[in-house]
Amino acid sequence: MTDLRTLLAPTTRLLGAVLLTASVFAPVHAQDAAAKPASSKAAAPAEEPSTLILSDTLHYDDVKKQSVFTGNVNMTRGLMTLTSDTLEMHEDAQGGQFGTATANKGKVVTIRQERPDTFELIEGKGLRAEYDGTKSTFDLIGQAVVVRYVCGKPFDTIRGERVRYNEKTGTYEAQGGPNSAAAGGRVRSVAEPRAKSDAAVAECRKQQAAKKGR
Repeated sequence: MTDLRTLLAPTTRLLGAVLLTASVFAPVHAQDAAAKPASSKAAAPAEEPSTLILSDTLHYDDVKKQSVFTGNVNMTRGLMTLTSDTLEMHEDAQGGQFGTATANKGKVVTIRQERPDTFELIEGKGLRAEYDGTKSTFDLIGQAVVVRYVCGKPFDTIRGERVRYNEKTGTYEAQGGPNSAAAGGRVRSVAEPRAKSDAAVAECRKQQAAKKGR
């Protein structure tokens, strides 16, 4: 019979490496803020969300401040999740974080961003995804599709070769091209009337209030 500790050893080592990587990629400004005494009048900075990355393998280069995760990669950062086959992350000299996620042939990279305050879920898919932590943007590249769900129902859809989503502002940018998810290499967007979206949010709030009142 295989000892349970033997089975868990590889997972434990990988989790330790992931936690080490996450601490290395903590933004410099957050570390500086912790070192300086907080002013009673100054507003407290927004807390950086924790990052958890699960994968089959991990290669970390301390000199280059670069991590390469491969195999069934699943990254969770706050209310955002990313799934891919490979994820490369690095940090620049100023502490900015950047990442590139890719998928194997016949598969796609998926990004899901929850926005509980508005009952929204943003789901994006593409052949590749690029993350710029300094701008809080995700670029889905190649057969890119981004869908906005409200209360579980699709309301807005954008298709193109490249679609950029800003997770802070909730805004989109799209470009067409030969590898667009829309016919003719163009950008195709479908948006439901704002009144329908507002009605869906109101219904969700009503249902939420009813559950709390039970």
